[in-house]
Amino acid sequence: MRLFSYRDQSNKKSVGVLRKKDSNEFIDLCATDASIPADLGSLIAIDPDLGLAKGALLNPNAVIRNLSDIQFDILIDRPGKIICMGLNYADHAKEGGNARPEYPSFFLRGPSSLASHEAPLIRPRVSDKLDYEAELAFVVGKRARNLNRENALDCIAGYSIFNDGSMRDYQRKTTQWTIGKNFDQTGGFGPWLVTPDELPKGAHGLQIQSRLNGSVMQNANTKDFLWDVAETIVLITECMTLEPGDVVITGTPAGVGYARTPPVFMKPGDICEIEIENIGILRNSIQDQE
Repeated sequence: MRLFSYRDQSNKKSVGVLRKKDSNEFIDLCATDASIPADLGSLIAIDPDLGLAKGALLNPNAVIRNLSDIQFDILIDRPGKIICMGLNYADHAKEGGNARPEYPSFFLRGPSSLASHEAPLIRPRVSDKLDYEAELAFVVGKRARNLNRENALDCIAGYSIFNDGSMRDYQRKTTQWTIGKNFDQTGGFGPWLVTPDELPKGAHGLQIQSRLNGSVMQNANTKDFLWDVAETIVLITECMTLEPGDVVITGTPAGVGYARTPPVFMKPGDICEIEIENIGILRNSIQDQE
């Protein structure tokens, strides 16, 4: 299934599920079943296996709408935790002047840094060094602590796409990356949540690519992870509890803008697309802060 958060023409929130992959038609889950909350994070919390959504797909009286009539919303509204990985591809670590790390770099994002599919990413007044980063994201469906490789993937509700928009000058003002990763509306997230049954185990072997105004900037594969999805969950849950609706971002490959000669940063009017095989395309324009 491919689930997403959206607002209709009256600005009412709801959750949809595509009728078929690549279809423009979807089922309005909240209109079809009044027990379904108008928030995907809340739905996952009460129904981690998404049985309600599966039931709506089989409902002959389901309310059907078209993607052209809606505005995508942030996939998971205000997740409890957004845990990000750095240096999870050896080629990206190398282009940043880092040796192959013995342990991934973890940092957190705040919910105000998120932007929905087709919404603008905002270049702030204080910097012109807004960089793109193509990343695989996954959303936690079940409470998880001290998992192992054998059961780690059981906690995942689904996978999505993330553009870890980074203010490179602010990222390097301190030894910690957090400030450069948390400017308002710089992290594109979406368009939908793809359930694990539609993808290879652990989302392994998927091509991942970023394009800026149609030019390919990053082109890699999730098989190149230094720490795959299961290993990532093991590392995180030995430290903290993952809870339903938490989001984990798994790192970016080589080809980012700051490492290019000359550097390439996103500017107003640009279109940045992140595509992950069998998941979809996340698309955002770039705008200056008003």
